[in-house]
Amino acid sequence: MAEARSWHEQVARVITAMATPDYPATLVSVLRTLVPFDYSVMFAYRGDAAPIDLFDDFPPTKRRVFVTLYQEGPYLLDPFFLACRGKVDAGLYRLRAFAPDRFYQSEYFRSYYVQTGLSEEIGYFVTLPGEVRTVISLMRAARNPAFSAREMKTLKAVEPIVRATAERQWLDLQSRFSGVSDNPEQEILQRYLDNAFHDFGRSVLTAREREVVEYVLKGYSSEAIGRILGIASGTVRIHRKNIYAKLGIGSQGELFSHFIRALTPQTQAQTRQVG
Repeated sequence: MAEARSWHEQVARVITAMATPDYPATLVSVLRTLVPFDYSVMFAYRGDAAPIDLFDDFPPTKRRVFVTLYQEGPYLLDPFFLACRGKVDAGLYRLRAFAPDRFYQSEYFRSYYVQTGLSEEIGYFVTLPGEVRTVISLMRAARNPAFSAREMKTLKAVEPIVRATAERQWLDLQSRFSGVSDNPEQEILQRYLDNAFHDFGRSVLTAREREVVEYVLKGYSSEAIGRILGIASGTVRIHRKNIYAKLGIGSQGELFSHFIRALTPQTQAQTRQVG
């Protein structure tokens, strides 16, 4: 009985904080009474627009990796972002549920995600009006174990409260994105980002090679790419060899760097406009 009363009091804290700037921090504090975690960040996504950082509790050095660098382009390869773009159902998910078969060997993971120093990331996906999705991420540092099945069950049980309050808190969040599309220059940028993977290297790469680049950067193996595109894995490897030759590079790391450099000026400008 005492535990139930305590939980009801925690829920009351979240409800009281709704429609105020204290809501995100209060929600995180309440979730920590159920399951321990090291960091939390709440990003809003709409299409390919640079994500909006609604809340985070990172120390400054960590924030540079998790937020600043992320918004400059790596978000386009983030499994959570790609799940939002694919309109995944609302719910609580582990990051690895969306990760391609070679995600942990991908250059995105090795060049960017490994800098986060996490053992695991999970997230509540919330669907909002105007094709906006918010992900409330809970993270554990590498020194701590991944979330157990029991902890996931506990967090899953309170998902209705998280979703209901978040939906009310950010009911008009789409307006923070719509201002971007009202600007003709931003409309061009939006179209650029929408076709970022397909347009990368267009001057030298064939359409099929650009498809291969997209899946390589997202972390798919040659075998998986072959299954998706309906070609032999050996053909995928030939495409990769030709891609490297045409771009004058010698590794997946250089391919990743080329892609991020191509996006950085545009995504930085977009982030400034949105923020």
